[in-house]
Amino acid sequence: MIPAYTPVRVRTLDRVGPELCGHVYDVSEGGARFEVDEAIEPGSRVAMQITLPACGAPDSDASRDIFVMGTVVRLEDEDEPGPVRTAVIFTHFARSGDRERLLGQFATGRYRLAA
Repeated sequence: MIPAYTPVRVRTLDRVGPELCGHVYDVSEGGARFEVDEAIEPGSRVAMQITLPACGAPDSDASRDIFVMGTVVRLEDEDEPGPVRTAVIFTHFARSGDRERLLGQFATGRYRLAA
């Protein structure tokens, strides 16, 4: 899992709505936790663009965005003011190489699971 605070763009696939911009604060091979300004109902299918932290040069392959599809599984603190924390499980990676790029981030050893 990468504890991070990196940009994310989220679009719901089950209903028409605006693209939501926010931040991912945990990401793993199987899912992520992120925050956006509007609640997305659990069970909703989403498409996500996650900007990975740069590992080297800004134009390196490792700094590219990854695109994933997923299903929202829960909301946290949805009644609190501010961004809504949301958990999603990934159902598949949208482009060839996105999964490997994410796993490559884990392999750098720069990230540790926070206790």
